[in-house]
Amino acid sequence: MLKKSDYYYDLPEELIAQTPAEPRDSSRLLVYDRKTGGVQHRIFRDIAEYLHAGDVLVINNTKVLPARMYGYTANGGKVEVLLLKRLSISEWEVLVKPGKKAREGTSLKISDELSLTVKSRTETGERIVEFHYDGVFEDILSRVGSMPLPPYIHEKPKDPNRYQTVYCKTDGSAAAPTAGLHFTKELLETLKSRGVQIAEVLLHVGLGTFRPVKEEDLTEHKMHSEYYMVDEKAAEIVNAAKREGRRVIAVGTTSVRTLETVADENGFLHPCSGNTEIFIYPPYRFKCVDALITNFHLPESTLIMLVSALIGREECLRIYKEAVEERYRFFSFGDACLLL
Repeated sequence: MLKKSDYYYDLPEELIAQTPAEPRDSSRLLVYDRKTGGVQHRIFRDIAEYLHAGDVLVINNTKVLPARMYGYTANGGKVEVLLLKRLSISEWEVLVKPGKKAREGTSLKISDELSLTVKSRTETGERIVEFHYDGVFEDILSRVGSMPLPPYIHEKPKDPNRYQTVYCKTDGSAAAPTAGLHFTKELLETLKSRGVQIAEVLLHVGLGTFRPVKEEDLTEHKMHSEYYMVDEKAAEIVNAAKREGRRVIAVGTTSVRTLETVADENGFLHPCSGNTEIFIYPPYRFKCVDALITNFHLPESTLIMLVSALIGREECLRIYKEAVEERYRFFSFGDACLLL
């Protein structure tokens, strides 16, 4: 049986990063060579030394919504609402806490501009709600919503844009694609000037980021559905690299999941959009992705399982152990690793 507990490691709480590195590219970088098993300890901006002309860097250009808000019932009960996925102009799938205050038919007042009605409950406990408002929803959300930082981060960043990548474009995520937080515009320009190509894909990060794996048997875990899009331009850049034997390097697990969802058996992409529930864990044959830039992930999470699928479970746990010993910073605002 493929067991959740096989992906556990000890992490001292003080290594969970509470604030992002300044500047962005000054975070640390653990470089792992799959061929030799060798590990190097560098600074993120040194990544330029490991990327070559012709490499394709695939980034996720999603933008995090101010997706957390608070509503009040008619008798004053407070309910936290976290936007997960837009279903129509006014309908969303949301996460609510406490759930008992958001039963079917309940109305919640968010502000003078915004209220909602709970329409139904999903099999996994989320709610389908309809928002009521006049005007543009995104404008209202910018006034009433806040950044949905993960529960292990206890300090709000002074600049909310530090929980966005410098290349974010399309509103829709409930969490940041955090591997991309290390890049500055200057570093990206340096890479481009050296012949590294950039391909942009989209995956709106949803509940999967927050949901722990509860089942000990991995085959019983169901990933939450997330919207993705790969356009013609991105497909052309990646496909040319695959044809010519050049490396495709994913920035973050969200880019990996998008590429591996869309790729055919030969690793080629066809422009499309849709929803993916892909869950990547060992053993898995990667069709498109050759290397990965990613952060250090939670024990027993689907993300550490994805990393293990790429480099092997034992090697993954070995480099995580070394990262702990070297006092790397972990999770969303933490340091990065480059898996080559």
